[in-house]
Amino acid sequence: MTLMTYRPNRTTNTLGSLFALFISILLFTADNPCHATELTVVEKLLADTSTADLSEIRKRKQLRALVTYSRSDFTIMPNGRPKGLQVELLAQYEKMLNKGIKREVDKTHIVLIPTSFDRLLPDLAEGRGDIAAALLTITPERKKSLAFASGAAMNVDELVVVNRKVNPINGVEDLAGREIYVLRNSSYAEHLQALNRQLIDKGLKPIRIKQADSHLLSEDILEMVNAGIVSITVVDDYKAKLWAKVLPNIRVLDDVQVKSDNILGWAVRKDNPELHEHLATFAKSVKKGTLLGNILFKRYYANTKWIKNPLAESERSKFRQVIGIFSKYADIYDFDVLAAMAQAYQESQLDHNKRSHRGAVGIMQLLPSTAADPNVEITDISSLDANIHAGVKYLSFLRKRYFSDPQITDEDKMAFSWAAYNAGPANVRRMRNKAHQMGLDPNVWFGNVELAAARIVGRETIQYVRNIFKYYIAYSLVREMLLQESKNYT
Repeated sequence: MTLMTYRPNRTTNTLGSLFALFISILLFTADNPCHATELTVVEKLLADTSTADLSEIRKRKQLRALVTYSRSDFTIMPNGRPKGLQVELLAQYEKMLNKGIKREVDKTHIVLIPTSFDRLLPDLAEGRGDIAAALLTITPERKKSLAFASGAAMNVDELVVVNRKVNPINGVEDLAGREIYVLRNSSYAEHLQALNRQLIDKGLKPIRIKQADSHLLSEDILEMVNAGIVSITVVDDYKAKLWAKVLPNIRVLDDVQVKSDNILGWAVRKDNPELHEHLATFAKSVKKGTLLGNILFKRYYANTKWIKNPLAESERSKFRQVIGIFSKYADIYDFDVLAAMAQAYQESQLDHNKRSHRGAVGIMQLLPSTAADPNVEITDISSLDANIHAGVKYLSFLRKRYFSDPQITDEDKMAFSWAAYNAGPANVRRMRNKAHQMGLDPNVWFGNVELAAARIVGRETIQYVRNIFKYYIAYSLVREMLLQESKNYT
Protein backbone atom coordinates (compact mmCIF):
# COMPACT_ATOMS: atom_id res chain seq x y z
CA MET A 1 0.00 0.00 0.00
CA THR A 2 2.92 2.21 0.47
CA LEU A 3 6.63 2.06 -0.01
CA MET A 4 10.06 1.26 1.36
CA THR A 5 13.69 2.16 0.83
CA TYR A 6 16.57 -0.20 0.77
CA ARG A 7 19.52 0.11 3.13
CA PRO A 8 22.43 -1.27 1.23
CA ASN A 9 25.06 -3.10 3.14
CA ARG A 10 28.79 -3.16 3.22
CA THR A 11 31.20 -5.14 1.10
CA THR A 12 33.92 -5.12 3.74
CA ASN A 13 34.49 -8.11 5.99
CA THR A 14 32.90 -6.40 9.00
CA LEU A 15 29.74 -5.76 7.01
CA GLY A 16 29.68 -9.05 5.23
CA SER A 17 27.74 -11.24 7.63
CA LEU A 18 24.57 -9.14 7.60
CA PHE A 19 24.66 -8.32 3.93
CA ALA A 20 25.32 -11.92 2.96
CA LEU A 21 22.15 -12.86 4.79
CA PHE A 22 20.01 -10.90 2.33
CA ILE A 23 21.90 -10.88 -0.95
CA SER A 24 20.31 -13.97 -2.48
CA ILE A 25 16.84 -12.57 -1.84
CA LEU A 26 17.73 -9.24 -3.41
CA LEU A 27 19.16 -10.89 -6.50
CA PHE A 28 16.16 -13.17 -6.83
CA THR A 29 13.58 -10.38 -6.56
CA ALA A 30 15.44 -7.64 -8.42
CA ASP A 31 13.70 -8.27 -11.74
CA ASN A 32 10.55 -10.02 -10.56
CA PRO A 33 7.30 -8.21 -9.68
CA CYS A 34 5.48 -9.41 -6.61
CA HIS A 35 2.29 -8.60 -4.72
CA ALA A 36 4.17 -7.05 -1.81
CA THR A 37 5.25 -4.22 -4.12
CA GLU A 38 1.82 -3.52 -5.62
CA LEU A 39 0.06 -0.31 -4.61
CA THR A 40 -3.58 -0.68 -3.64
CA VAL A 41 -6.19 1.42 -1.88
CA VAL A 42 -6.75 -0.11 1.55
CA GLU A 43 -8.13 2.81 3.49
CA LYS A 44 -10.38 0.66 5.65
CA LEU A 45 -7.43 -1.52 6.59
CA LEU A 46 -5.46 1.58 7.56
CA ALA A 47 -8.27 2.98 9.64
CA ASP A 48 -9.00 -0.25 11.51
CA THR A 49 -6.80 -1.66 14.22
CA SER A 50 -6.25 -5.37 14.76
CA THR A 51 -3.98 -7.42 16.98
CA ALA A 52 -4.99 -10.75 15.40
CA ASP A 53 -2.51 -13.59 15.03
CA LEU A 54 -1.52 -15.37 11.80
CA SER A 55 -4.60 -17.62 11.49
CA GLU A 56 -6.89 -14.56 11.46
CA ILE A 57 -4.51 -12.69 9.16
CA ARG A 58 -4.79 -15.54 6.66
CA LYS A 59 -8.59 -15.32 6.82
CA ARG A 60 -8.61 -11.64 5.94
CA LYS A 61 -5.98 -12.33 3.22
CA GLN A 62 -3.84 -9.30 4.13
CA LEU A 63 -0.80 -8.94 6.35
CA ARG A 64 0.11 -5.34 7.21
CA ALA A 65 3.82 -4.52 7.28
CA LEU A 66 4.78 -1.21 8.90
CA VAL A 67 7.73 0.35 7.06
CA THR A 68 9.68 3.58 7.36
CA TYR A 69 10.67 5.70 4.39
CA SER A 70 14.35 5.85 3.51
CA ARG A 71 16.37 5.61 0.34
CA SER A 72 17.68 2.22 1.39
CA ASP A 73 14.78 0.46 3.14
CA PHE A 74 11.66 1.68 1.37
CA THR A 75 11.12 4.25 -1.36
CA ILE A 76 8.90 4.80 -4.36
CA MET A 77 10.46 4.87 -7.79
CA PRO A 78 9.21 7.16 -10.61
CA ASN A 79 7.50 4.15 -12.22
CA GLY A 80 5.39 3.85 -9.07
CA ARG A 81 6.98 0.68 -7.75
CA PRO A 82 8.26 0.49 -4.18
CA LYS A 83 11.93 -0.39 -3.84
CA GLY A 84 14.21 -1.20 -0.96
CA LEU A 85 15.66 -3.87 1.23
CA GLN A 86 12.52 -4.29 3.31
CA VAL A 87 10.31 -4.32 0.21
CA GLU A 88 12.31 -7.14 -1.29
CA LEU A 89 12.48 -9.12 1.94
CA LEU A 90 8.74 -8.83 2.39
CA ALA A 91 8.20 -9.95 -1.19
CA GLN A 92 10.12 -13.11 -0.43
CA TYR A 93 8.22 -13.63 2.82
CA GLU A 94 4.94 -13.32 0.93
CA LYS A 95 6.04 -16.22 -1.24
CA MET A 96 6.64 -18.31 1.87
CA LEU A 97 3.23 -17.30 3.26
CA ASN A 98 1.56 -18.68 0.13
CA LYS A 99 3.67 -21.77 -0.44
CA GLY A 100 1.47 -24.55 -1.75
CA ILE A 101 -1.54 -22.29 -2.31
CA LYS A 102 -2.57 -22.44 -5.96
CA ARG A 103 -5.62 -20.20 -6.27
CA GLU A 104 -4.93 -16.47 -6.28
CA VAL A 105 -8.11 -15.80 -4.30
CA ASP A 106 -6.81 -17.93 -1.43
CA LYS A 107 -3.45 -16.18 -1.13
CA THR A 108 -2.43 -13.74 1.60
CA HIS A 109 -0.91 -10.51 0.32
CA ILE A 110 1.36 -8.13 2.18
CA VAL A 111 0.28 -4.51 2.41
CA LEU A 112 3.00 -1.92 3.06
CA ILE A 113 1.99 0.80 5.52
CA PRO A 114 4.45 3.69 5.97
CA THR A 115 5.03 5.34 9.31
CA SER A 116 7.77 7.40 10.94
CA PHE A 117 10.50 5.57 12.82
CA ASP A 118 9.43 6.90 16.20
CA ARG A 119 5.89 5.59 15.52
CA LEU A 120 6.99 2.19 14.22
CA LEU A 121 6.73 0.27 17.50
CA PRO A 122 3.82 2.26 18.98
CA ASP A 123 1.81 1.66 15.79
CA LEU A 124 2.60 -2.05 16.03
CA ALA A 125 1.49 -2.15 19.66
CA GLU A 126 -1.77 -0.34 18.79
CA GLY A 127 -2.59 -2.86 16.08
CA ARG A 128 -2.05 -0.57 13.08
CA GLY A 129 0.24 -3.18 11.57
CA ASP A 130 1.19 -6.81 12.07
CA ILE A 131 4.96 -6.59 11.55
CA ALA A 132 7.44 -3.78 12.19
CA ALA A 133 9.50 -4.43 9.06
CA ALA A 134 12.81 -2.80 9.88
CA LEU A 135 16.16 -4.12 11.00
CA LEU A 136 15.57 -3.34 14.66
CA THR A 137 18.12 -3.94 17.38
CA ILE A 138 16.81 -6.41 19.93
CA THR A 139 17.23 -4.72 23.31
CA PRO A 140 16.11 -5.84 26.80
CA GLU A 141 13.66 -2.92 26.91
CA ARG A 142 12.07 -3.82 23.58
CA LYS A 143 11.86 -7.51 24.50
CA LYS A 144 9.56 -6.63 27.39
CA SER A 145 6.68 -6.01 24.99
CA LEU A 146 7.79 -7.42 21.63
CA ALA A 147 8.93 -10.66 20.02
CA PHE A 148 11.60 -10.63 17.31
CA ALA A 149 12.28 -12.77 14.27
CA SER A 150 15.97 -12.82 13.51
CA GLY A 151 18.51 -14.82 11.52
CA ALA A 152 21.64 -16.09 13.23
CA ALA A 153 23.93 -14.00 11.00
CA MET A 154 22.34 -10.64 11.83
CA ASN A 155 24.88 -9.46 14.40
CA VAL A 156 26.01 -5.85 14.14
CA ASP A 157 27.92 -3.28 16.18
CA GLU A 158 26.81 0.27 16.92
CA LEU A 159 29.71 2.47 15.88
CA VAL A 160 30.58 6.10 16.49
CA VAL A 161 30.74 8.16 13.28
CA VAL A 162 32.30 11.62 13.28
CA ASN A 163 32.99 14.48 10.94
CA ARG A 164 36.62 14.40 9.79
CA LYS A 165 37.38 17.64 11.62
CA VAL A 166 36.46 16.21 15.03
CA ASN A 167 39.38 15.74 17.41
CA PRO A 168 40.55 12.13 17.77
CA ILE A 169 38.29 9.75 19.71
CA ASN A 170 40.10 6.58 20.72
CA GLY A 171 37.53 4.98 23.01
CA VAL A 172 34.10 5.45 24.54
CA GLU A 173 35.55 7.41 27.47
CA ASP A 174 36.60 10.11 24.99
CA LEU A 175 32.88 10.69 24.37
CA ALA A 176 32.42 12.06 27.90
CA GLY A 177 30.94 15.56 27.84
CA ARG A 178 30.41 15.57 24.06
CA GLU A 179 27.11 16.02 22.23
CA ILE A 180 25.94 13.07 20.12
CA TYR A 181 23.03 13.40 17.71
CA VAL A 182 21.11 10.15 17.12
CA LEU A 183 17.90 8.74 15.74
CA ARG A 184 14.91 9.41 18.00
CA ASN A 185 13.63 6.45 20.04
CA SER A 186 16.45 4.29 18.71
CA SER A 187 18.56 1.64 20.39
CA TYR A 188 21.45 4.09 19.97
CA ALA A 189 19.85 6.49 22.44
CA GLU A 190 19.07 3.63 24.82
CA HIS A 191 22.65 2.33 24.72
CA LEU A 192 24.15 5.82 25.08
CA GLN A 193 22.08 6.26 28.25
CA ALA A 194 23.53 3.01 29.58
CA LEU A 195 27.02 4.22 28.65
CA ASN A 196 26.37 7.45 30.54
CA ARG A 197 25.79 5.50 33.74
CA GLN A 198 29.20 3.90 33.29
CA LEU A 199 30.87 7.26 32.62
CA ILE A 200 29.29 8.84 35.70
CA ASP A 201 30.44 5.91 37.83
CA LYS A 202 33.99 6.69 36.67
CA GLY A 203 33.65 10.36 37.60
CA LEU A 204 33.39 11.51 33.98
CA LYS A 205 30.90 13.90 32.42
CA PRO A 206 27.88 12.27 30.77
CA ILE A 207 27.35 12.38 27.02
CA ARG A 208 24.84 14.99 25.92
CA ILE A 209 22.39 12.85 23.94
CA LYS A 210 20.41 14.82 21.37
CA GLN A 211 17.60 12.88 19.70
CA ALA A 212 16.85 13.99 16.16
CA ASP A 213 13.54 15.23 14.84
CA SER A 214 11.21 12.31 14.16
CA HIS A 215 11.28 12.92 10.39
CA LEU A 216 15.04 12.37 10.21
CA LEU A 217 16.52 8.93 9.63
CA SER A 218 20.03 7.62 10.24
CA GLU A 219 20.99 8.39 6.63
CA ASP A 220 19.86 12.00 7.12
CA ILE A 221 21.95 12.32 10.27
CA LEU A 222 24.99 10.88 8.50
CA GLU A 223 24.53 13.50 5.77
CA MET A 224 24.44 16.18 8.46
CA VAL A 225 27.64 14.81 10.00
CA ASN A 226 29.25 14.83 6.57
CA ALA A 227 28.22 18.46 6.09
CA GLY A 228 29.47 19.44 9.53
CA ILE A 229 26.00 20.40 10.77
CA VAL A 230 26.45 17.94 13.64
CA SER A 231 29.75 16.40 14.71
CA ILE A 232 29.07 12.94 16.10
CA THR A 233 26.44 10.24 15.71
CA VAL A 234 26.03 6.51 16.31
CA VAL A 235 24.72 4.04 13.71
CA ASP A 236 24.84 0.34 12.93
CA ASP A 237 28.09 -0.76 11.36
CA TYR A 238 26.61 -1.82 8.01
CA LYS A 239 24.94 1.58 7.53
CA ALA A 240 28.10 3.44 8.50
CA LYS A 241 30.30 1.43 6.14
CA LEU A 242 27.91 1.85 3.25
CA TRP A 243 27.49 5.59 3.62
CA ALA A 244 31.22 6.11 4.10
CA LYS A 245 31.53 5.19 0.41
CA VAL A 246 29.69 8.31 -0.67
CA LEU A 247 30.10 10.77 2.19
CA PRO A 248 33.74 11.87 2.02
CA ASN A 249 33.80 13.86 5.26
CA ILE A 250 32.73 11.17 7.71
CA ARG A 251 35.01 8.83 9.66
CA VAL A 252 33.70 5.51 10.91
CA LEU A 253 35.42 4.61 14.19
CA ASP A 254 35.52 0.81 14.06
CA ASP A 255 37.16 0.60 17.47
CA VAL A 256 34.66 2.86 19.25
CA GLN A 257 31.63 0.65 19.80
CA VAL A 258 28.72 1.92 21.87
CA LYS A 259 27.28 -1.60 21.76
CA SER A 260 28.62 -4.72 20.09
CA ASP A 261 27.10 -7.91 18.73
CA ASN A 262 23.57 -6.60 18.52
CA ILE A 263 21.03 -8.93 16.97
CA LEU A 264 18.60 -7.40 14.49
CA GLY A 265 15.17 -8.54 13.45
CA TRP A 266 11.58 -7.77 12.56
CA ALA A 267 9.25 -7.17 15.50
CA VAL A 268 5.78 -8.54 16.23
CA ARG A 269 3.53 -8.33 19.26
CA LYS A 270 4.20 -10.87 22.00
CA ASP A 271 0.61 -12.06 21.89
CA ASN A 272 1.03 -13.20 18.26
CA PRO A 273 2.98 -16.46 18.76
CA GLU A 274 1.83 -18.01 15.44
CA LEU A 275 3.13 -15.08 13.41
CA HIS A 276 6.34 -14.94 15.41
CA GLU A 277 7.04 -18.64 14.85
CA HIS A 278 6.35 -18.34 11.12
CA LEU A 279 8.61 -15.29 10.75
CA ALA A 280 11.35 -16.98 12.76
CA THR A 281 11.26 -19.91 10.32
CA PHE A 282 11.52 -17.47 7.43
CA ALA A 283 14.50 -15.69 9.00
CA LYS A 284 16.35 -18.97 9.43
CA SER A 285 15.59 -20.06 5.87
CA VAL A 286 17.44 -17.15 4.29
CA LYS A 287 20.76 -18.40 3.02
CA LYS A 288 24.00 -16.56 2.56
CA GLY A 289 25.05 -15.65 -0.96
CA THR A 290 27.63 -13.70 -2.90
CA LEU A 291 28.47 -10.12 -1.87
CA LEU A 292 27.36 -7.72 -4.60
CA GLY A 293 27.10 -4.52 -2.61
CA ASN A 294 28.33 -2.26 -5.38
CA ILE A 295 25.57 -3.39 -7.74
CA LEU A 296 22.89 -2.82 -5.11
CA PHE A 297 24.48 0.46 -4.12
CA LYS A 298 24.21 1.76 -7.68
CA ARG A 299 20.59 0.60 -7.87
CA TYR A 300 19.52 2.72 -4.93
CA TYR A 301 21.99 5.58 -4.75
CA ALA A 302 22.66 6.79 -8.29
CA ASN A 303 22.65 10.56 -8.84
CA THR A 304 22.07 11.49 -5.21
CA LYS A 305 22.91 15.07 -4.23
CA TRP A 306 24.19 15.62 -0.71
CA ILE A 307 23.38 18.60 1.45
CA LYS A 308 25.91 21.31 2.18
CA ASN A 309 26.79 22.93 5.50
CA PRO A 310 24.85 26.08 6.38
CA LEU A 311 26.69 26.15 9.72
CA ALA A 312 30.17 26.76 8.31
CA GLU A 313 31.54 30.11 9.46
CA SER A 314 31.21 31.68 6.00
CA GLU A 315 27.59 30.52 5.82
CA ARG A 316 26.85 31.73 9.35
CA SER A 317 28.14 35.11 8.26
CA LYS A 318 25.62 35.12 5.39
CA PHE A 319 22.94 34.07 7.89
CA ARG A 320 23.67 37.08 10.10
CA GLN A 321 23.61 39.44 7.13
CA VAL A 322 20.16 38.48 5.89
CA ILE A 323 18.22 37.25 8.91
CA GLY A 324 16.99 40.76 9.65
CA ILE A 325 15.36 41.08 6.22
CA PHE A 326 13.88 37.61 6.42
CA SER A 327 12.52 38.33 9.89
CA LYS A 328 10.86 41.54 8.70
CA TYR A 329 8.87 39.83 5.95
CA ALA A 330 8.29 36.62 7.90
CA ASP A 331 6.56 38.75 10.54
CA ILE A 332 4.46 40.58 7.93
CA TYR A 333 3.28 37.37 6.26
CA ASP A 334 3.20 35.18 9.37
CA PHE A 335 5.69 32.67 7.95
CA ASP A 336 8.36 30.82 9.93
CA VAL A 337 11.55 32.81 9.37
CA LEU A 338 13.81 29.76 9.52
CA ALA A 339 11.59 27.90 7.07
CA ALA A 340 11.97 30.75 4.59
CA MET A 341 15.73 30.93 5.13
CA ALA A 342 16.10 27.17 4.72
CA GLN A 343 14.26 27.46 1.40
CA ALA A 344 16.61 30.23 0.31
CA TYR A 345 19.65 28.19 1.26
CA GLN A 346 18.41 25.27 -0.84
CA GLU A 347 17.77 27.60 -3.76
CA SER A 348 20.89 29.76 -3.73
CA GLN A 349 23.05 29.05 -0.66
CA LEU A 350 22.02 32.63 0.29
CA ASP A 351 23.81 34.00 -2.79
CA HIS A 352 21.82 36.90 -4.20
CA ASN A 353 24.01 36.98 -7.33
CA LYS A 354 22.83 33.55 -8.46
CA ARG A 355 21.01 33.27 -11.80
CA SER A 356 19.51 30.06 -13.19
CA HIS A 357 19.37 28.94 -16.82
CA ARG A 358 15.57 29.10 -16.54
CA GLY A 359 15.65 32.77 -15.62
CA ALA A 360 15.18 32.54 -11.84
CA VAL A 361 17.07 35.27 -10.01
CA GLY A 362 18.42 36.18 -6.63
CA ILE A 363 18.59 34.67 -3.21
CA MET A 364 15.07 33.17 -3.50
CA GLN A 365 15.55 32.04 -7.13
CA LEU A 366 12.20 33.42 -8.24
CA LEU A 367 11.14 33.96 -11.82
CA PRO A 368 10.36 37.66 -12.40
CA SER A 369 7.01 36.57 -13.87
CA THR A 370 6.12 34.78 -10.62
CA ALA A 371 7.04 37.82 -8.56
CA ALA A 372 5.02 40.11 -10.86
CA ASP A 373 1.92 37.90 -10.64
CA PRO A 374 -1.04 39.66 -8.96
CA ASN A 375 -0.76 37.29 -6.01
CA VAL A 376 2.76 38.62 -5.25
CA GLU A 377 2.83 41.94 -7.16
CA ILE A 378 6.51 42.81 -6.84
CA THR A 379 7.69 43.84 -10.27
CA ASP A 380 11.38 44.40 -9.59
CA ILE A 381 13.19 41.71 -7.60
CA SER A 382 16.73 42.75 -8.43
CA SER A 383 17.47 44.07 -4.92
CA LEU A 384 18.11 41.72 -1.99
CA ASP A 385 15.25 43.21 0.03
CA ALA A 386 12.71 42.95 -2.79
CA ASN A 387 13.81 39.42 -3.68
CA ILE A 388 13.35 38.18 -0.11
CA HIS A 389 10.06 40.10 0.13
CA ALA A 390 8.75 38.40 -3.01
CA GLY A 391 9.95 34.96 -1.98
CA VAL A 392 8.40 35.06 1.50
CA LYS A 393 5.18 36.57 0.16
CA TYR A 394 4.94 33.83 -2.47
CA LEU A 395 5.51 31.10 0.15
CA SER A 396 2.81 32.67 2.30
CA PHE A 397 0.44 32.84 -0.68
CA LEU A 398 1.02 29.15 -1.48
CA ARG A 399 0.30 28.16 2.09
CA LYS A 400 -2.87 30.26 2.43
CA ARG A 401 -4.31 29.49 -1.01
CA TYR A 402 -3.63 25.76 -1.21
CA PHE A 403 -2.80 24.40 2.25
CA SER A 404 -5.00 26.28 4.72
CA ASP A 405 -7.10 23.24 5.65
CA PRO A 406 -7.11 23.07 9.48
CA GLN A 407 -6.55 19.30 9.20
CA ILE A 408 -3.05 20.03 7.88
CA THR A 409 -0.53 20.68 10.65
CA ASP A 410 1.67 23.78 10.59
CA GLU A 411 4.67 21.57 9.87
CA ASP A 412 3.00 19.96 6.87
CA LYS A 413 1.74 23.31 5.61
CA MET A 414 5.40 24.34 5.59
CA ALA A 415 6.48 21.17 3.74
CA PHE A 416 3.68 21.49 1.17
CA SER A 417 4.63 25.13 0.57
CA TRP A 418 8.24 24.10 -0.10
CA ALA A 419 7.07 21.39 -2.48
CA ALA A 420 4.77 23.79 -4.34
CA TYR A 421 7.59 26.33 -4.61
CA ASN A 422 9.62 23.66 -6.39
CA ALA A 423 7.07 21.71 -8.43
CA GLY A 424 4.14 24.11 -8.63
CA PRO A 425 0.84 23.97 -6.72
CA ALA A 426 -0.92 22.05 -9.50
CA ASN A 427 1.58 19.22 -9.23
CA VAL A 428 1.27 19.15 -5.43
CA ARG A 429 -2.50 18.88 -5.82
CA ARG A 430 -1.93 15.89 -8.11
CA MET A 431 0.47 14.39 -5.55
CA ARG A 432 -2.12 14.69 -2.81
CA ASN A 433 -4.79 13.12 -5.01
CA LYS A 434 -2.43 10.28 -5.87
CA ALA A 435 -1.63 9.81 -2.18
CA HIS A 436 -5.34 9.45 -1.46
CA GLN A 437 -5.67 6.86 -4.24
CA MET A 438 -2.74 4.95 -2.72
CA GLY A 439 -4.43 4.90 0.68
CA LEU A 440 -2.02 7.47 2.14
CA ASP A 441 -2.87 10.60 4.10
CA PRO A 442 -3.10 13.52 1.61
CA ASN A 443 -2.67 16.01 4.48
CA VAL A 444 0.72 14.69 5.57
CA TRP A 445 3.87 15.22 3.51
CA PHE A 446 6.54 13.08 5.18
CA GLY A 447 6.01 9.36 4.64
CA ASN A 448 2.74 9.98 2.79
CA VAL A 449 2.40 12.54 -0.01
CA GLU A 450 6.15 12.47 -0.61
CA LEU A 451 5.77 8.82 -1.55
CA ALA A 452 3.19 9.74 -4.17
CA ALA A 453 5.39 12.58 -5.44
CA ALA A 454 7.68 10.16 -7.26
CA ARG A 455 4.70 9.10 -9.39
CA ILE A 456 4.07 12.69 -10.48
CA VAL A 457 7.43 14.46 -10.84
CA GLY A 458 10.11 11.91 -9.95
CA ARG A 459 12.39 12.10 -6.93
CA GLU A 460 13.59 15.71 -7.27
CA THR A 461 10.85 17.28 -5.15
CA ILE A 462 11.18 14.56 -2.50
CA GLN A 463 14.88 15.30 -2.06
CA TYR A 464 14.27 19.05 -2.36
CA VAL A 465 11.86 19.10 0.59
CA ARG A 466 13.97 16.73 2.67
CA ASN A 467 17.06 18.88 2.12
CA ILE A 468 15.20 22.03 3.14
CA PHE A 469 13.94 20.27 6.25
CA LYS A 470 17.55 19.40 7.18
CA TYR A 471 18.54 23.04 6.62
CA TYR A 472 15.59 24.05 8.80
CA ILE A 473 16.95 21.84 11.59
CA ALA A 474 20.43 23.26 10.97
CA TYR A 475 19.20 26.84 11.20
CA SER A 476 17.46 26.00 14.45
CA LEU A 477 20.91 24.97 15.71
CA VAL A 478 22.40 28.21 14.34
CA ARG A 479 19.82 30.25 16.22
CA GLU A 480 20.63 28.34 19.43
CA MET A 481 24.34 29.06 18.90
CA LEU A 482 23.78 32.76 18.30
CA LEU A 483 21.53 33.07 21.35
CA GLN A 484 24.16 31.33 23.44
CA GLU A 485 26.88 33.61 22.03
CA SER A 486 24.71 36.62 22.89
CA LYS A 487 24.23 35.38 26.48
CA ASN A 488 27.93 34.78 26.88
CA TYR A 489 28.71 38.23 25.54
CA THR A 490 26.34 39.96 27.95
